[in-house]
Amino acid sequence: MFGFLFFVLITPGASEFLCTSSDLDLSYTFCDSTPHIFMFNLTPCAIANNPIWTATLTWIPRSDITFLKTIFNVWYDGAKALHWREVLCTGADDKYSICGALKGETIATTFDIKGSRISFPKGNYDIILEGFSDDSEKDMLMCLNITMIVKQDTF
Repeated sequence: MFGFLFFVLITPGASEFLCTSSDLDLSYTFCDSTPHIFMFNLTPCAIANNPIWTATLTWIPRSDITFLKTIFNVWYDGAKALHWREVLCTGADDKYSICGALKGETIATTFDIKGSRISFPKGNYDIILEGFSDDSEKDMLMCLNITMIVKQDTF
C-alpha cells in the first residue's frame, strides 16, 4: 500500500474551501502576501448536534517555532464576539507537537476541536487567526482569515 502526502501551495488572496454542507460553509484565505505550503481539513462538516471536529494540519513554517503566540478574533454578523490570546510555545516544557518545529520542517498533526462548548447561532462569522513567533506580535508566522457561515440555528 502506498501513502501520499499532498501539499497545497496557497496563493495569497485565493480562497480555499474547508468544507460545505447543509448547515455549514467554511473557507479561508491568508492575510499576508507570502505563499504558504499549507493544508487544513476539518471533519465532520457540521454544526448540528455539537460535534467534536477532527482537524488535520500539514504546514511547512517559514521560521523556527520555539515561541508561538496565537490571537483569535471572531466577529458575528459584523460585531466582535470573541478575542482570545494564548502563548502555546515558550521553548520550555511545551505540550504541543508543533512547538520546536524548525523552518522548512513538515508539521503534520491531528487534533480535536470540541464544538459542544460553543453554540453557534445562524449567521456569518469572520475569524482572524494570527500566529506570532515573538511576544511583541511583530514577527508573524501565519495569518488566516476564516469565513464561517452557519446556515441554520442549532438550538
